[in-house]
Amino acid sequence: MGDWLININELVPGEQVGSTVLNMVVFGVFIVITMTLVLRASKSTKSTKDFYTGGSSFTGPQNGFAIAGDYLSAASFLGIAGAIAINGYDGFLYSIGFLVAWLVALMLVAELMRNTGRFTMADVLSFRLNQRPVRMAAALATLAVCLFYLIAQMAGAGGLVALLLNIDDSTGQAIVVAVVGLLMIVYVLVGGMKGTTYVQMVKAVLLVGGVLIMCILVLVAARGNFSALLGEAVANSGKDLLQPGLQYGATETSKLDFVSLSIALVFGTAGLPHVLMRFYTVPTAKEARRSVTWAIVLIGGFYLFTLVLGFGAAAMVGPEVIKAAPGGVNSAAPLLAFALGGEIFLGIISAVAFATILAVVAGLAITASASFAHDIYNGVIKHGKATEKDQLRVSRITVVVIGLVSIVMGIGAMGQNIAFLVALAFAIAASANLPTILYSLFWKRFNTTGALCSMYGGLITTLVLIALSPAVSGSEKSMISSVDFSLFPLSNPGIVSIPLAFLLGIIGTFLGKKDEFPERRIEMEVRSLTGVGVEKTISH
Repeated sequence: MGDWLININELVPGEQVGSTVLNMVVFGVFIVITMTLVLRASKSTKSTKDFYTGGSSFTGPQNGFAIAGDYLSAASFLGIAGAIAINGYDGFLYSIGFLVAWLVALMLVAELMRNTGRFTMADVLSFRLNQRPVRMAAALATLAVCLFYLIAQMAGAGGLVALLLNIDDSTGQAIVVAVVGLLMIVYVLVGGMKGTTYVQMVKAVLLVGGVLIMCILVLVAARGNFSALLGEAVANSGKDLLQPGLQYGATETSKLDFVSLSIALVFGTAGLPHVLMRFYTVPTAKEARRSVTWAIVLIGGFYLFTLVLGFGAAAMVGPEVIKAAPGGVNSAAPLLAFALGGEIFLGIISAVAFATILAVVAGLAITASASFAHDIYNGVIKHGKATEKDQLRVSRITVVVIGLVSIVMGIGAMGQNIAFLVALAFAIAASANLPTILYSLFWKRFNTTGALCSMYGGLITTLVLIALSPAVSGSEKSMISSVDFSLFPLSNPGIVSIPLAFLLGIIGTFLGKKDEFPERRIEMEVRSLTGVGVEKTISH
């Protein structure tokens, strides 16, 4: 390895890594820059369209960067790098799952949903069905996905800043989570979707650029010999990281858990409301397709980089140091940055991670608030007659409430692997949202009863199985380790809940009465394939 590397193995577990003052200064600079962008955006946020979609004013490349900023969460950066460093091949399966999932989302639903809807996922699901019950179900599913995702990001924030500011006690980490939550609330309240998009674009540039530099430095340290790097990682960990099965190969149950996780990751993305909502921020289908191209390049490149980061951390930091650090597994990437470039580089990469968390939580918060205000308040409570002023007011109240709830639950989830927590959010998205999305878009006979059975059935099944899984109770790594009510053996319920949700949609459709509107179905088909009726007029 390179002679210039800092020998991080000489650190005493729990010893301060980097300079607290420097890290705080870098964090402060990032917050000032992003807050300036958000305040600028707030000047043009007047209507509900501005608040929810940024006035559909972004170009394809801009939205591509924002999509990457929204999709590449703390789970992708901190969680996957840590998972690869500790479990090698099995950790990299998260990267593969997330990337394949993204391609599935694009091929199946992204453009069709963008052409059919206006603000939220419920616009699509309720297009040709009974508005009120379907909107209610879709909004509740959206809120559940956003909340689980928010919990993961908050837990990540606590662990990351704990490492950087050397905060070992739980009270200090809880304060950090609260600060992140409050910043998120301010970003969304002030800037709406436009402000959130600017933050996501800045974050995408910083994240992909920072990770690329780290990869180059790792390969330089390994003198360009990736095989030697892998050998060093295996030797340093004392386990064969290159062989499958370290995390999921111990028992038949754990192998099945892996299959369940993979299904949830691949199908969950196509049901993630905060990612799908990003397609409403561009004016035309052409720009939507351009944004997809940019997003694929950025996201695909990033997930390849995680392989280098993970094995680099295993070789240059070592699993023991990673596990002993405040933040545990999630601290692999920051510790690697310290080994590569010392205090200054650690501060920069940590700011990038912090930016990652803030950008994603802001995107989640605005999606959840739009869903509540547009679907529940306007669509269900006010029968579609709420004024724009009232909708904006309710959206902003919702942001505050969701922010406070996610802070409390994020504090409870600290210490959990972020990639795993996100996988649970994906399971909810794949079970509650995806079957209904596909049936609405592609199945002519689909009706309201089928939609409700699929959404509520998928949502309830997933939440019950998660509550009864080892993720919540029964083991040392569980959220509640002191009791054991883990009746369901798998940590991820996707293998049961996703097929069941599809089946319930079919059963509900055949049992329920034909209540769809034929003319609306035809309109939906034309709109989804052509974009007619949703786009603004363009000059050729």
